[in-house]
Parts: sequence; C-alpha cells; structure tokens
Amino acid sequence: MTKHFSQLDADAPRLRLNLWTPGALLIAAVVLAPIGSIIWLAFNPVENIWPHLMATVLPRYLMTTVALMLGVAVLSAAMGTGAAWLVSQYRFPGRDWLAYALLFPLAIPAYVGAYALVDFLDYAGPLQSALRVAFGWTSARDYWFPQTRSLWAAVLVLSLALYPYVYLLARAAYREQSGCTYEVARALGCGPWGLFLRVGLPLARPAIAAGVALALMETVADYGTVLHFGVQTLTTGIFSTWLNGGNAGGAAQIAGVILLLILLLMGLERAGRGGARFHKLGQSARPIAPQAMVGPRRWLASVFCFLPFAGGFLLPVGVMLASSLRAPEGWLAPGLISALINTLVVGGVAAIATIGAALFLVYALRLSGIRIVRWVLPLTLIGYAAPGAVLALGLLIPLAALDHRLANAVLALTGRDPGLLITGTAFALGLAYLVRFFGIAQGALDAAFGRVSPSLPMAARSLGRTAGGALGSVYLPLMRGSVLTALLVVFVDSVKELPATLLLRPFNYNTLSTRVFELASLERLSEAAPAALVVMAVGLVAVVVMARGQRD
Repeated sequence: MTKHFSQLDADAPRLRLNLWTPGALLIAAVVLAPIGSIIWLAFNPVENIWPHLMATVLPRYLMTTVALMLGVAVLSAAMGTGAAWLVSQYRFPGRDWLAYALLFPLAIPAYVGAYALVDFLDYAGPLQSALRVAFGWTSARDYWFPQTRSLWAAVLVLSLALYPYVYLLARAAYREQSGCTYEVARALGCGPWGLFLRVGLPLARPAIAAGVALALMETVADYGTVLHFGVQTLTTGIFSTWLNGGNAGGAAQIAGVILLLILLLMGLERAGRGGARFHKLGQSARPIAPQAMVGPRRWLASVFCFLPFAGGFLLPVGVMLASSLRAPEGWLAPGLISALINTLVVGGVAAIATIGAALFLVYALRLSGIRIVRWVLPLTLIGYAAPGAVLALGLLIPLAALDHRLANAVLALTGRDPGLLITGTAFALGLAYLVRFFGIAQGALDAAFGRVSPSLPMAARSLGRTAGGALGSVYLPLMRGSVLTALLVVFVDSVKELPATLLLRPFNYNTLSTRVFELASLERLSEAAPAALVVMAVGLVAVVVMARGQRD
C-alpha cells in the first residue's frame, strides 16, 4: 500500500508530500519529549544525589517494587489464566455471565480497590466487627488478624484490579485455537491437567506473557494503592524526592531506574514469546467445544471464577455504595460537581486530541516510503509503558521553564503579567494524558487501518482524491467503530489516571480521581465515595463495550 501511494503522489506538489511526514515527526517528538527530558535531567542534575540515593533509599525502593511485581505476576497470572481456561474449555454453573463479568474489575481503579479493602478489613470494618460479635472478643488482643496496610494487601488489590489483562488475552488465545488439537490430546490419554499443562498453557504462553507484562507495567506505575498501604516503591520515591526533598534531578534519576525496569519488562515479554509460532489449521478447523463438568468440580470452577470478580468488582462497588449511603449529602457537594466538570473537559479534550494525533501519525507513516520515518511508530508506544509520575516529571520541568519565558516575553511587550499560561492551566495535564495514552490510540488505529482493503483508497486516489480526501471519504467511514472505541478507552483511562494528575493539575483544580484520593487519604471515605462511584461507572461503560466485542 505504501508503494502504491508513493507512486500516486509522484506528480503531486512537494508541499503536499511534506505536510504529512513533518507533521508525523512533530507528533512523535511531542510524545517522546518527556522521556528525553527525564534522561537529560538524570544525567545533568543541579545537585547530584545519586550516591546518596544508592546508599540509602534506592535499594529499598527497588527491592519493594520487585517484590510487588513478583507477587502481582504470580497472582494475576494464576487468576487470569485459570479463569480463561475454565470459561473456554468447560461448561459449569454461571459460566456464561462470568465470562464477561470477569472483565468488570478493569473499571475499578486500583486505588479505589485499596480504599475499599482497608475499609472492609480494618479493625473498625464490618469483617472484624462481625468476628468480635460472633466470638465474644472485646479487643484486638483477643485474636490475631493479618496486617491490612502491608505489602501482601497491595499485591492482592493490584492483582484483583489487573488480572483482567491476562484473562482477556489468554481467553482470546484459547478461543482462536483449534478444537482438533484437544481432541487428539484426549485420544492420547491426556486428562484435564495434562491438557492444560501440556497443550493449553504452551499454546497460550505468548498471550499470557503479554498480559502479565501489561499488569506489571501498571503495577510499576501505581501510586495511590501503594501509598495507602504504606508500601515504598520507586514511584513513591519520585514523589518523596521531588516534592518533599525538592530535588528534581534525584527524582529524574529514580524515574530513569523505572524506565530501565519497563524496558526490561518489555524485553522479557518478547523473550518469553521467543521464536514460538502457533498457527490455526484453517478456516475449516473446528472451534473448541466446551466440555460439561460434572460433580463437585463444576461448583469449584464456579467459585474459582467468581472470587476474582467478587474481590475486584463487587467488594469495591459494595463498599463505596454503602459509604455513600451513610452520607448521601456528598452527592450534592459543590466540589463533586466542579471535579466532574473538570474531568469531563480535560479528559474529553485530551481524548479527542490523542485520537486526532494518532490518526494523523499512523496515516502519515503509512503514506511515507522513508524507512527511518516508519521506525517512529513503535517508539511512540514507550509513552504508554512509562508511568504517569515519570511523564509528569519529564513534562513539568521543561514546560515550567517555557512558561516563565513566555510570561516574561508578554510582560516585556505589554507591561502586563499573564501568569502561567501552560502549567497554570489544564493544558499540561491534557498533554500528559495525550503522551500517556497515545500508545493505546496508536495501536487501535494502526490495526483498524490494516483492516481496510488497499484497493479502496487506491481507487479514491485514482479518481483525484488527495491523501486527506482519501482519509476522510474512505478510511474514516470504515473505521468509525474502532475510532470511537479508542476514543472511549483513552477517555476512561484519563479519568482514572492519578499520579500525573496529582503532579500536573493547576492549583485548586480537582478531578474525580484527585478528589477520591484526597478525601480517602483523610479517612473521609463517605465523602469520597460518590466521586469513586462516578469513576467506576465511566470505566464500566468502556468495559461493557469491550465485553460486547468479546461475545462468542
């Protein structure tokens, strides 16, 4: 397709050709600029505290982060892969609705799950209160209960929030496999465990590895959950070093360690796939026919699939609903309305800008025949892999410097101080959302472009359409569903994003996520619950759209 387009444009004015490639390079530069800023700050700090970090807090931050990642990797892989295998291979009570309900925890931000779990399990929570009443205990000295604010609790909450990444990809991998493979394995004497360990697991390994990698990237990026549980990770170290210690260079150095960890994760994910290639036998191959479970095993399968859904979705929703009912006046609080408006505006504008930029970039790179330009596309995925706190640090320092220069220039020309036009408004926050979630939009739109037959835009170009005309009259009508889905997903992720929002929001500017964080941190969960429920409702819309695309 690229070669055809290049030939069609051979006689076009050079100016027309030059509008797409420079624009694509400019968008890519904006997306990659925060990463470059972090690297520059890390190697050129005003005060180099790297030796101090290495001798004091950095080893602890790193070890805690690695321990958290290992726990989340094991637990999310077990829940996601096990549930995907069961709903793909067997019929058991509740299987049809659980197949979609297992996706619902994607709608719950992990920090909301943390607030709900602490409220439920704490000394004054309903579980321990019920135990004291049931057994006649009068104080905490009468019985032992695991520490709620701890590393294990953070692992549990993050796993319950992130296992759907593994479940979604593993289930798709199982559904694409041929039923003949399993029939042959059964004929050769493989039992249920043999089928899973010797056939299903190896065939789905690339998808499972990709899902676990996504879950771990989100684990590294998390701030609200680990802070609530008192777990010190690399991300909390960025906040402490920058905001409490006032050392942006030291924070950038910690952010550099996070980037190295992310790159290592991406490398391990690719290495995990190795050179393995698994192909379908053809369109005529029979799909997997789920086998009916009998006896107690069918109820065990139902319980196994229900528990992640209950812990990751029902518990947070139930706790937040109960908390909001205790203080219904919170729904009318002025702060909630302003936070909702701010969220809709900045999230909506950022989502539209992100989709527009991704659409332009992907289309421009498909038009370009220059090989080096086409290398830009995979590089822009780094923004999604980088945590929000890292991107916020990479954006705020250069934007603040630019902001002060603009203000000084306007003051010199007009005699009036305009204030901070970039960092003093929601512009920087919207830019952070664009960079953070550009990879989602880019991946979805690149796949959508690939599904359009090359003959259609070629016919439009042969009839005199320009490149932009072919995009508007051919591609966009055929890609409308993918564009709208990507727009919704980017908007929902913007609504849920916490670290970047905390660092880049203007003074006295709250979104739903920061309102939940601030009130819950002050133990005012009843006031935080309405905002949390709105965030979850917005996320649930995206999950329902996704689940509709996963129907058998």
